[in-house]
Amino acid sequence: MNENRKKINSYRTLLAFQKAECVYDITYYFINHFLDRTRDRTVDQMQQAARSGKQNIVEGYSDAEGSTDTEHKLTTVAKGSLEELKEDYLDYLRTHQLEIWGPKHEKYMACQPLFRKHNDTAYYQRQIEGRCAEEIANIALIVIYQTLSLLRGLIDWQDEQFLKEGGIKEQRYRARVERRGYGYGKDGKYHSAPTQPTTPTIPTTPTPPTSPTPPTSPTPPTSPTPPTPCQA
Repeated sequence: MNENRKKINSYRTLLAFQKAECVYDITYYFINHFLDRTRDRTVDQMQQAARSGKQNIVEGYSDAEGSTDTEHKLTTVAKGSLEELKEDYLDYLRTHQLEIWGPKHEKYMACQPLFRKHNDTAYYQRQIEGRCAEEIANIALIVIYQTLSLLRGLIDWQDEQFLKEGGIKEQRYRARVERRGYGYGKDGKYHSAPTQPTTPTIPTTPTPPTSPTPPTSPTPPTSPTPPTPCQA
């Protein structure tokens, strides 16, 4: 069970989290420079979607110590939040009649390999500083696409681990089986408890034979009763 105990802040080693943090910071910059908080409800929606994409990775990774089902669910929620944020950026570009960089666009092709190498938010802060809304929105989309790809890979890995190791309850049960030595083990077979040696039975002292009963003397025959004389 020790492999399930994660160190504090170890979720930061996940590439999916690192990329999601970059998405959040780009989005925070975008909404504060190009959206009106007083009149546009999209501001709160985009910020919450970006935050959810990052925070649910953290919560899912941390909760994995107690429930693989919760880990899988929250990772899926993180993916759904970033899908929602992706649509918000696409809506912004479309409704403002700005260009969307497709996979064949020269800027898209130039940015994608560079962004794949960088997972630190400071790098993206330098890239978006002073750029227009169209460029920042497209940069955000590329980073979101890469984050979604990482999350899909993370979810697939979680599924594979579940099929291989089972849930936390199953893992805890197997650990208990290994500790006490009987039950269903990792091989799926039932292992019986070791038989305790029994104390040998002490033989009893044989009963001595009893003396034979002597035969009884025959009863002598009784004298016949004389007849009673007739009365006159």
